[in-house]
Amino acid sequence: MAATSTVKWTPETWRSKSIRQTPDYPDMAALEDVEARLKGFPPLVFAGEARALQDSLAKVAEGKAVLLQGGDCAESFAEFNANNIRDSFKVLLQMTVVLMYGAGLPVVKVGRMAGQFAKPRSADTETIDGVTLPAYRGDIINGIEFNAAARAPDPQRMVQCYSQSAATLNLLRAFAHGGYADLHRVHRWTLGFVERSPAGERFRELADHIAHALTFMEACGLTAALTPQIREAEVYTSHEALLLPYEQALTRIDSTTGDWYDCSAHMVWIGERTRQLDGAHVEFVRGIKNPIGLKCGPTMEPDDLIRLIDILNPANKPGRLTLIARMGSDKVEAKLPALVRRAQREGRKIAWSCDPMHGNTIKSGNGYKTRPFDRILAEVRGFMAVHRAEGTYAGGVHFEMTGQNVTECIGGAEAITEHALADRYHTHCDPRLNGSQAIELAFLIAEELKAGRVDAANGGARRTAAAS
Repeated sequence: MAATSTVKWTPETWRSKSIRQTPDYPDMAALEDVEARLKGFPPLVFAGEARALQDSLAKVAEGKAVLLQGGDCAESFAEFNANNIRDSFKVLLQMTVVLMYGAGLPVVKVGRMAGQFAKPRSADTETIDGVTLPAYRGDIINGIEFNAAARAPDPQRMVQCYSQSAATLNLLRAFAHGGYADLHRVHRWTLGFVERSPAGERFRELADHIAHALTFMEACGLTAALTPQIREAEVYTSHEALLLPYEQALTRIDSTTGDWYDCSAHMVWIGERTRQLDGAHVEFVRGIKNPIGLKCGPTMEPDDLIRLIDILNPANKPGRLTLIARMGSDKVEAKLPALVRRAQREGRKIAWSCDPMHGNTIKSGNGYKTRPFDRILAEVRGFMAVHRAEGTYAGGVHFEMTGQNVTECIGGAEAITEHALADRYHTHCDPRLNGSQAIELAFLIAEELKAGRVDAANGGARRTAAAS
């Protein structure tokens, strides 16, 4: 650990560490050529934007805001189009409104977008009908088609990933600041298939309340022209920092501070499979100044958690580090308390978020990988129950979802069955919530947040009364 935390960091020091979940490129000269080209490309995001996100995440760590992080499990080249980006952005806006209304707090919006192209895998190879090929690791590395040519890692894919990420970011910025996010448009955000769902009906009722509130505010002189927060939204991007040659190539020195920033996204995170204390991914991420995330699964031990926190956030700065619990609905209330308690006892200033997707993946009877809606909700509720019991703040949620009308997660008010999974199962990797399920979940989480707020207020009143 001492070597990991005290050796002078540069963007290349990760290369001297052991590394997992990395592709075996057949042509290293081609890889080096692509890395050199990417180093000359403009940054996708700017250091000042990353600092603004860190300031917002500091409010999450202090219990003054809610983190909503969501988007595709793995972006693909084939599904890249403006409508898909718009529809996912629209669902983020709808979930934001629901959570903000329930929590009574600002919502920090971070998309799993514009860079979430690489995925860790449980095995290096895949075998079908006696044929064994490299596993599909995301479009930034290889193709999903099961043939030798597609599955060979190709560094040129990083260039396409960069181009698609740049275009996605441009469109997100246009939506966020060009009037699309104006709260006066709240009724227009509902997608066609969502509008016909139970979640869509609830959202229309909420939209009516917001419209009445805006009319009242305008009567008081608080118009969109005078209050930018009504007509604009700040949306940040994030992805797992998995393919380190790509991340290093987009890491630049900020001219105003002299600090290094990974300019591929505003926020990056370390996954459950790559969080080794002496590993390459921890080494790379410890040196960049972006806000970062760390996935914490059921095998995480309190001692290792504290060591990782000290490596990744040695200054103990709020907003720098978000711990993303992904325990599984059957383990969260047994495994999470020890981690929360230890971090709290030692005064670590971190934000907590819940990823209820990755610990609740099952295989359906007809062979589809899926996630039951009830288990997803149960993990979120368990996560919040742990934080209420420990007197800490359940800061946010982290979802894999899409604005498309997919059938990949079973259950919810739509009652998607195992049989219905085949209707519209389009994911390139893991099953995602569709727009209706995501909004339904936001309403249920908002109820939990509201109940927690009432409990906290009543607890404070009881403490004040007892003191007097």
